[in-house]
Amino acid sequence: MNKPNKLSRDFYLDDDVVGLAQSLLGKVFCTKIDDIFTSGKIVETEAYCGATDKACHAHLNRRTKRTEIMFGTGGFAYVYLCYGIHHLFNIVTNQKNYADAILIRAVEPLNGIEDMMERRGLNKQEYRLTAGPGVMSSALGISTEHYGTDLTGNTIWIEDHKETISPENIIASPRVGIDYAEEDALLPWRFRIAKNPWCSKAK
Repeated sequence: MNKPNKLSRDFYLDDDVVGLAQSLLGKVFCTKIDDIFTSGKIVETEAYCGATDKACHAHLNRRTKRTEIMFGTGGFAYVYLCYGIHHLFNIVTNQKNYADAILIRAVEPLNGIEDMMERRGLNKQEYRLTAGPGVMSSALGISTEHYGTDLTGNTIWIEDHKETISPENIIASPRVGIDYAEEDALLPWRFRIAKNPWCSKAK
């Protein structure tokens, strides 16, 4: 049975991926993997639009084994390996065949911190525990094995704890590592909670 505050499928079907990336700030990202519960407040996101965005893996209707999940309905996990090392977690959004997605770049640790530290090989709670998309996935136990996970289920999900981040407390800036996207690399589609110490480094 779903928890009352777990985000429903309808939340992920929104066709405004940029607005949705901002509305995810302050939500709580939860995992229960290997019977270990961990969670963290989302403090940094990036938006990717399949139809118009050269930075999106599915731009120009690129359907590959890796991107196929992006063409499904919203509310599923798109997890891919970056540089052969980092497992990056994205949320598929919008209706079927639109291929929008939001990269979760950082969380502020809340629950299961000792388990996160063990997964990361750290002996104290510090910035590099969950600040950055690769280390965040590692801390929360996420890997490419979780590609296609239904985010309305009980393995990976997001909860609404009724915290709203006001627009003046959201920093919008260009996304990271997408120089190949030409003019779209300049789009201010990376969103961070201002002054939150768990965001990854500014570009």
